[in-house]
Amino acid sequence: MFERKTVEMSKLLDIRNLSVHFKMNSGLVRAVDDVSFSVGRGETVALVGESGCGKSVTSLAVMRLLPQPPAVYAGGSITLYDDNGAPTDLLSLPEDNMRSVRGDRVAMIFQEPMTSLNPVFTVGDQISEAVRLHQDISKSKALDRAAEMLELVGIPEPRRRLGNYPHEMSGGMRQRVMIAMALSCTPDLIIADEPTTALDVTIQAQILELMADLQKELGMAVLFITHDLGVVAEIADRVIVMYAGQVVEDSDAVTVLKHPRHPYTMGLLQSIPRADAMRSLATRLSTIEGTVPDAARLPDGCLFHPRCRYRDDSVCIPQKPLLENMTESHAVRCLRLDAVREEREAHA
Repeated sequence: MFERKTVEMSKLLDIRNLSVHFKMNSGLVRAVDDVSFSVGRGETVALVGESGCGKSVTSLAVMRLLPQPPAVYAGGSITLYDDNGAPTDLLSLPEDNMRSVRGDRVAMIFQEPMTSLNPVFTVGDQISEAVRLHQDISKSKALDRAAEMLELVGIPEPRRRLGNYPHEMSGGMRQRVMIAMALSCTPDLIIADEPTTALDVTIQAQILELMADLQKELGMAVLFITHDLGVVAEIADRVIVMYAGQVVEDSDAVTVLKHPRHPYTMGLLQSIPRADAMRSLATRLSTIEGTVPDAARLPDGCLFHPRCRYRDDSVCIPQKPLLENMTESHAVRCLRLDAVREEREAHA
């Protein structure tokens, strides 16, 4: 079995001023625009936002899995630190060296296992292949490791299951296989791109509990990408909220969920249905007006201002807000923080 790693909250991944653009026929799409955040060792960071806000592009940029073209790394850096604190700039790393990072030091769990697993190979072959790519061991030893991984993620009769093809397993079991594959080389960082979206709520709860238990046992960090704030409340140490390719709020989970300061974060939280508020059929769900802007035709000034109920066109259109620290651990990108604070104080 694997030895438990010592969990230290030293910096593991550091993303600074990352910009990723796509050259399309419709124009230049700024999918990720000047994004900065870090992930500490053993930390669970949730990357939150609506579809199209840049969450998945950010994660694929870390793995260097974006096809070039049409993707262009327009600026910034992605730095991965080893156990001794030595940095590696992933964006400048040669592709051969990057292959040794993927799956070994950083692994990814994709959203839909049926499209991520190869249907013509057994799950044992696929997990053992990932092991042999990074470790100099025999095929039989790699299959032993694959069986160990399947047992670790709670799949019964793991040795027999090595011979199963993906279509012979349920959705929840396929997702467990994806987790087993990601964990097979005990990476320092797991990137989970909405790994429970395609699962029913019972299996989702089991997968989340499994990931939390494995994180405690192995001491890995997790970058969890989701739009489900209920999941965030369960698993996250820190929350980073993205909108239209930018980070708009970054703080610990308790602060973001209980004391949000950006109007977009507040809108997301208010739109969650509450059982106590839905007893009357006349009660309407709270919504955020409008839609996420076209990334090829972004509005001037604050990107959220067309949808913001606190907007002041004389302030929000002429200038672009910066991500500024409200406290040492809480950063917000908003020009109308005074108006937000005044309303909160009035309703306190």
